[in-house]
Amino acid sequence: MVVRPNTRRLGLVLCAAMQLAACSSNPAPSPAAAPVAPVADAHAGHAPAAAHDHGAGLPPVTLPSGSLITEADVRFMQGMIAHHAQAVAMTRLAGAAGANPRVLKLAQKIDLSQAGEIVLMQDWLRHYKQFVPDTSSWRSMTMHGMLTAEEMDRLAAAKGGEFDRLFLTYMIRHHEGALTMVRDLFAAPRAGQEVDISVFANDVESTQSAEIGLMRVMLLDL
Repeated sequence: MVVRPNTRRLGLVLCAAMQLAACSSNPAPSPAAAPVAPVADAHAGHAPAAAHDHGAGLPPVTLPSGSLITEADVRFMQGMIAHHAQAVAMTRLAGAAGANPRVLKLAQKIDLSQAGEIVLMQDWLRHYKQFVPDTSSWRSMTMHGMLTAEEMDRLAAAKGGEFDRLFLTYMIRHHEGALTMVRDLFAAPRAGQEVDISVFANDVESTQSAEIGLMRVMLLDL
């Protein structure tokens, strides 16, 4: 018998993430209080973002008997962990780069929400007894919109206004890649029907679409 993951917990954390994304005019949360997941150093090299095969290099998927999930669901969650982990690595460059207060606040919000969502995705995969990527997976997995090693190096080396422009430009593209992953999920046969992945994928679409709009405005204001 398949028992669904902690739906209430998923809903609560997603609600918190949505609230954070919506409160762009509020003070930034304290990094010390953020329930962040550990993310590896952004300066180290990783695989080029050339292909977008969500299952490349991962163990095969064996679906539990009687469950509603599909291989596309599993690959989406595994790929989105790597995608989120790179976004978090990008955000954690902002403080040392001397980002302006608005960019730094946005980076902290993305860090807080996406680090929490990584934990949720990992819990979902464990529940269904699937392979669980860790937060260093962004170095070896390539998804839509992700930065290449050269782009990460350029972002890591940038300071002040240059960092602000690069961060916003790259994060807009990164978020657009996440939206593509969501569209691919719902286009796959029978995928995205299980309640938790449906809630999560729709939240990614709404939250990151809103953040793209905000970042485009911020980019124009630089």
